[in-house]
Amino acid sequence: MSKTITVRVDESTYNLIKSAADGEKRTISNFLEYAATQYISQQAFVDDDEMDEILNDSELMESLQKGNEEVEQGKYKFVD
Repeated sequence: MSKTITVRVDESTYNLIKSAADGEKRTISNFLEYAATQYISQQAFVDDDEMDEILNDSELMESLQKGNEEVEQGKYKFVD
């Protein structure tokens, strides 16, 4: 089920979004949904090549493991 949101932007931002939407032959609403989805999927997830690079970096993996162990030991805590 689709949801409606309200976004307030200044005129220059609106014109930029409108121009980009027109260039893609999309409505502004559809363009914003597409652009947000693209941005989130590119920023929040890594592709297989990038994940392989991370997993094959032994120094990084050791550092991540050490950090995880320190969190489990209560030396640090995650905050929202």
